[in-house]
Amino acid sequence: MLILTRRVGETLMIGDDVSVTVLAVVGNQVRIGIDAPRDVAVHREEIYERIKSEQAGAGDGESNAA
Repeated sequence: MLILTRRVGETLMIGDDVSVTVLAVVGNQVRIGIDAPRDVAVHREEIYERIKSEQAGAGDGESNAA
C-alpha cells in the first residue's frame, strides 16, 4: 500500500485520468473529491462490497432451462 500525505486543496493523480483532491479535514473525517472518466466506477468500499455480493447472488438464481 502506498501512503501519501496531502493537505487540504492538494491533489494526487492515479494514472492519467483520475485525480483525488482533499477538500476538507474535520476531526477524523476527510472529505475528498474524485474526478474520473464516466467509465471508471467509483464507490465507497461498503457499497462496492454490496454490489459484488448482489452480483454473486444474482448468478446463483439463474435458470438452467434449455
